[in-house]
Amino acid sequence: MLVADDTAFVRDRFKTAIEGAGHKAITARTGPELLGHVREDAKDLDLIVLDLRLPQGNGVALLRAIRKIAQKAPVMVFSGTIASADEVRELDTLGVTGYVNEYIAAQHIVRALVPHMFPHRSDRRSSPRVTLGIPVLFRYNNTIAAAVTLNITRGGLAIRTTSPLAVGTIVRVRFRAPAGKSDIEADAKVCWADRRVGMGLRFTSISGSDQAQIDAYITGNFFSNRKA
Repeated sequence: MLVADDTAFVRDRFKTAIEGAGHKAITARTGPELLGHVREDAKDLDLIVLDLRLPQGNGVALLRAIRKIAQKAPVMVFSGTIASADEVRELDTLGVTGYVNEYIAAQHIVRALVPHMFPHRSDRRSSPRVTLGIPVLFRYNNTIAAAVTLNITRGGLAIRTTSPLAVGTIVRVRFRAPAGKSDIEADAKVCWADRRVGMGLRFTSISGSDQAQIDAYITGNFFSNRKA
């Protein structure tokens, strides 16, 4: 993973947490230093965690420069470096997969980052992910199981489990978003599975009202998390 932030405290915390979990981490302090690492290691990058306000970085233009070198590398952005809602929409078009608070508790860093790794996964999309740990029930065949979510997007969920279902399995999920007034239910399909992390579910059928609950949660949560 490549962690780019102009604050040594942030870089060091993330690097320590990532390497403590057995992953390799490299860091960058400026825009040119970041792009140098991307050019050198483009094929080996599982994730870039990016401060949009790096010295000599120039905001969203920095991500455009990254995309010219590594078109498919997963990118997360430090949420405290976002300037506006318009910038979020622009980042989505450039394939940002999620956002993370740079001052997240150390014990939660890896949990927030790992689901965004592994660019070979078929569920890689531009819709942003919000880290979320809530109970979820899922039913497949005649079995009902309970787990905890890792994150949510407008199009699906990632679930923490050491016994993921086979890719392609059809499930029915039920959960309630924080502060939600009713349960959300959806049909979904397993789109990736990894025993190190869990599994990803892509919604295949969901009501308009339940989709609106998810959309409202993601939109509202993004800006509240910037201050968390």
